[in-house]
Amino acid sequence: MVGRSGELQKQKQIQTLSPQQILVAELIEIPATELEQRFNAELEKNPALTEDVPATHDDPNSDSPSDENDQNDTNTNDETDPYSIDAFDNDMLADYRTEDDIPDYKLRDVSVSPSSTNSEIPISNNPSFYDVLKEQVGTQAFSDRETEIAEYIIGSLDHDGLLRKPVESLAAELELYQDLPTSASEVEKTLRIIQTFDPAGIAATSLQECLLIQLRRKPESQLRDDGITLISKYWDDFINKRKERIMQAMKLDEDQYEELFTSLTRLNPRPGSALDEYQGKANQVITPDFIVTTTDEGEIVLRLNDDFVPELRISQEFAQLLNGRQQNRKQLSVKENEALAFMKDRIEAAQNFIAAVTQRRNTLLAVMQNIIDIQRAYFIEGDEDMLQPMILKDVAERAQLDISTVSRVKNSKYVQTDFGIFPLSHFFGHKYTTNEGEEISVRMIKSILKECIETEVKGHPLSDDKLSEILKGKGYPIARRTVAKYREMLGIAVARLRK
Repeated sequence: MVGRSGELQKQKQIQTLSPQQILVAELIEIPATELEQRFNAELEKNPALTEDVPATHDDPNSDSPSDENDQNDTNTNDETDPYSIDAFDNDMLADYRTEDDIPDYKLRDVSVSPSSTNSEIPISNNPSFYDVLKEQVGTQAFSDRETEIAEYIIGSLDHDGLLRKPVESLAAELELYQDLPTSASEVEKTLRIIQTFDPAGIAATSLQECLLIQLRRKPESQLRDDGITLISKYWDDFINKRKERIMQAMKLDEDQYEELFTSLTRLNPRPGSALDEYQGKANQVITPDFIVTTTDEGEIVLRLNDDFVPELRISQEFAQLLNGRQQNRKQLSVKENEALAFMKDRIEAAQNFIAAVTQRRNTLLAVMQNIIDIQRAYFIEGDEDMLQPMILKDVAERAQLDISTVSRVKNSKYVQTDFGIFPLSHFFGHKYTTNEGEEISVRMIKSILKECIETEVKGHPLSDDKLSEILKGKGYPIARRTVAKYREMLGIAVARLRK
């Protein structure tokens, strides 16, 4: 009996989501690339829902088919409101009047230029990006040995398409894992050939080299040459936005600098963006769900990238038809009453869908805004070392949302920033607490670990145990196995291979 009682108690504790909550959750999970398709599907199945095309999008000199339908509305007070519906005159339908207003989810931020909309990253994963690079290996006059080295280099690229491992480590790994003794110079020679592959910038060993490779492939011009000079000689000033110093050093006026800076921001800092978790999916285009830009004054501007989806409202014709039938309800037959009930159901479904879209928009903006608030330094500077430790709970508490809701947004959304397009998961990281109680991120731990290894005595590399002791001495209680995991994530070989 106790077991049965406990089972009943558990069943009572299960929270049942309403159909509206399920709809909102479904829309939140839909990425930007699928949102238009979902809207169109809803338009097709619900005659009470219609797409609203603002009058400003039409040719004023053309005869719109809707003009005839609108002639009866010319005497209404809502003449200038293309979203209005004036047919709901009885109390039963009064709740639907507010759906005629401009949909909240389509309010635009006019501070963002139109050029920032519909930004896309093509992902050609069928075949996979690795396969595309390997096909280019086949176009080279490589020996079997060089082909094996080239394919190992390709397999060592990170999700940005950059090579974070030193060629010495690759040479050591080829001997250890592939039984292929080689030298750093031989790996370096093959790497330089791979760097001529498409897309430009692939297999670069740093962001600076990535941009230089792309610039050197451009047709000769003064703008190209100035870009090469800036990136190669004034890199530190460039990444720290020291505009005046660059202008003075390169003898550029304001217009010349702006033209140069704009051309550099069009380069792709992530040529291997197809090497992320979406590898293996069919051909796909990733459209960022958010666009975040930073002004010269340090103001961060956020907008939802949804201009490509239709604006929705209740169909005026459908509403008028329902209103007419409702007024003559006493004279309706059984079948006509059934039709009336169906029409009321469709209008309610349309109202619920518009409300869910509005809630989706508000939720997405709330999550992204709080991510920006926590990671403000990163969105201004673009330095990953400035990313703060942040978990789902941090954002959920600030946005006053459930953790599950934040998780849905985080797992399916992308954001376009001044520094590239990233999945929202890029901005989240686990926390560690130092001996002094300070919270630090995994990225910070990796940075400290890398610094320890880079400053180790040549010929006497530090073991993972020793690195763990050093980190603990610095106040970071990291276990040896965790040190090993982060070292591998950094692409750093074990101690015996670093001698």
